[in-house]
Amino acid sequence: MKHYSHIILPAGLILTLLISNIGSFIGDGRRLDKLRGSVLRLHIIANSDTEEDQRLKLTVRDALLARSDELFADASDLSEAESAVQAKLPEIEKIAADTLRSQGCSDSVRAEVTDVVFDERTYGDITMPAGEYRALRITIGEAKGHNWWCVMYPPLCIPAACTVVDDKEKEEEFFTDRELDVLRKPAKYRVRFALWDKIKSVFD
Repeated sequence: MKHYSHIILPAGLILTLLISNIGSFIGDGRRLDKLRGSVLRLHIIANSDTEEDQRLKLTVRDALLARSDELFADASDLSEAESAVQAKLPEIEKIAADTLRSQGCSDSVRAEVTDVVFDERTYGDITMPAGEYRALRITIGEAKGHNWWCVMYPPLCIPAACTVVDDKEKEEEFFTDRELDVLRKPAKYRVRFALWDKIKSVFD
C-alpha cells in the first residue's frame, strides 16, 4: 500500500478538484438559464443599413423609451412584463408608425413578443450572454438593417437627452451578485457557457 500512496493521494486530490469544478460548472450553467429566463429584451431592427434608416431606427427607439413608464408597466417577473407588453402591441406599433410618418417615412412596422437568439451583446457596463431570450421585437420595413437592443425588463433602458444609458441601480436591485459578475465579467464565463449550451443541446 505504501508503494502506491504517492499515486493514490494525488489522484484523490485531482478527483476532488474535478468534482468541485463540475459543481461550479453546473451552478454557472443554471445561473445562465435563470438569467435568460428572467429578462425581456427590446429589439428594434432597421429597414436597412443606410444612414437614414439607421437614424429612423433610433428615432423610433427614442419615441418608445420616452413613453416607457406608460407603455411598460411595472412587473414583478417576466410573465407579468410580457403580458403587459402583449396588451400594448397595437399601441406600440402605432407610436412607431406615427414616428416614422412624422419623419416622412412610409415603412411598415410590426411589433411582437417572440423568442430571439442573440449573440453576446454589450450595453453600458453589462454584457448579456449569447442565447435565446424573450424579446419585444419591432421590425421596420424589410428589417434587413443592423438592430438595436437593450433590456426592457427589468427596466434598464433609461433615455437621457440624446442617448440611452443603463440603470445601474436597477441592475443591482434585480440581479444577484453572482449574476452581476456574469454580466460584468463576460470573458470569465464565455467558454463555460458555450460548453454548457453544447452539452444541453445533446440532450434536447
